Amino acid sequence: MEPRAGVSKQDIREQIWDYMEARNLADFPRPVHHRIPNFKAFKMARTIKVNPDAPQKNARFFVLNSKKTLLVPTPRLRTGLFNKITPPPGATKDILRKCATSQGVRNYSTPVGLDSRVLVDLVVVGSVAVSEKGWRIGKGEGYADLEYAMMVSMGAVSQGTPVVTIVHDCQVVDIPETLLEDHDLTVDYILTPTRVITTGCERPKPTGIVWSKISCEMMGKMPVLRSLRCREEQAGKDVTLRDTHQGLPRARAALSTVRSPRELPSLESGSWQGDDVPSSTVYIGNLPRDARVSELKRALSARGAAPSRLTWQGPQRGAFLHYRDPAEAWQAISRLQGFCLGANTVRVALARHQGASGLAGGRTGEPHPDP
Repeated sequence: MEPRAGVSKQDIREQIWDYMEARNLADFPRPVHHRIPNFKAFKMARTIKVNPDAPQKNARFFVLNSKKTLLVPTPRLRTGLFNKITPPPGATKDILRKCATSQGVRNYSTPVGLDSRVLVDLVVVGSVAVSEKGWRIGKGEGYADLEYAMMVSMGAVSQGTPVVTIVHDCQVVDIPETLLEDHDLTVDYILTPTRVITTGCERPKPTGIVWSKISCEMMGKMPVLRSLRCREEQAGKDVTLRDTHQGLPRARAALSTVRSPRELPSLESGSWQGDDVPSSTVYIGNLPRDARVSELKRALSARGAAPSRLTWQGPQRGAFLHYRDPAEAWQAISRLQGFCLGANTVRVALARHQGASGLAGGRTGEPHPDP
């Protein structure tokens, strides 16, 4: 099956999915039963990373059954990067198969931290389409590419670490090189129900996280990404996010569309209600216990997020940053995504100003953190 000329990545995805659906191939691929145990790179590997999707369930089982260390990325990277799957002592094959399921990953796993110094010998990823040259197309969410880039950043893989994908034969197609980007992960081996393809791909794999491709929204959802960004920033690398410079224009545009402050939408809860008024104050929390005001002010200035006034709340390990208007507060939030002070990743959120009825015993207009 060949893709049409002039297609996009999404066109190829849709063509593969339609083909597999029409031919009832949705349960594939299941070549691991015959292929992975006899695969040389698999035999030599001690620690193997396999993606958490259902089509790789059998691959995860064979890693466990071969008594190798199995690492599975946290789904959508919400709570970390890796989980190490540890079956109970004396686990039977039936139990190992349960450990390889999504439920088993939750029940039999322990988190692997960024400081674990883990070395991955083999990477197994899923693909929607892949070419014999080693160029792959995933589901379009970018998690496999990002997981690999994060592994590079933490020193878990190198350019010599083999990358394998397991697919049905119909998923092996020609992919135009023009569709590839620098952050796209390529593969060294393709396993299908009928063959093992050595791609000989010479295109370099990602050398780390391309921060200009990462959005503030992604940073907010992935604490592990914030930690890695903090480390790379401290190492002097450029960690400018994709939408860092878009916060102020977007916020000012939002402000220009409302007739009164009460019509301005809030950051998290959808709209301001009752006595709420739009906030130009940002709350930051999870500061180090020994943090000093002067240290915080220097760090904020370095980020281009210096407030016009700062209210220190040392015992609560937090502070309120007061800006001239809500648009400036939004810009500060954008610039402070992934902000670290010392070893702590700082929590950043828009604070609310409420009237006296909103805060029992509080002063009118007193800020407090968003819940």
